Amino acid sequence: MTPEEQDLVMGLVFVPGKGRRRTLDEVLAHFGESDGGVLALRLLRDAMERRDADDVGMALIVKASAGASGEEFLEPLIELSRADWHTRHEDVVSMLGKLRSLKAVPTLGEVARWVPEYLNWDENRALAVKAIWALGAIPGAEAREALEGLRDDENEIIRENAVKQLARRGEL
Repeated sequence: MTPEEQDLVMGLVFVPGKGRRRTLDEVLAHFGESDGGVLALRLLRDAMERRDADDVGMALIVKASAGASGEEFLEPLIELSRADWHTRHEDVVSMLGKLRSLKAVPTLGEVARWVPEYLNWDENRALAVKAIWALGAIPGAEAREALEGLRDDENEIIRENAVKQLARRGEL
């Protein structure tokens, strides 16, 4: 993506007090698409192929702006959740939680225990918490079992959030 295209996509981001500088229709017209989900998936796959962390962020902005949440995003998001070449893990995990797919459960369990190098400073374990809350949003025994496994983790934040999610689900 060119710097101009990145600026165009960044115009979709809501800035308090200023609003958005661009509309989704403007971005779609520039890229020759009529569907925001299709564009987001195309941009995401392209960014992943090139391992371009900035463009992953741009694709996720388009995805969020378009309200795209189809099953076709599941595999790319699962792959991105474990990739160590970008820094959008929290966004990816949140999007996986919104998909509520059983296929994401093993990955979310792994991500809850993983600390990417760029997040070594985060004592609050925001990525883990988001992964645990994403697990909590997924119905079924597999998600419950993953949360139960996290309930015994050595990290207090992970344990506490796993317990909160199990309690919220009525599974304590």
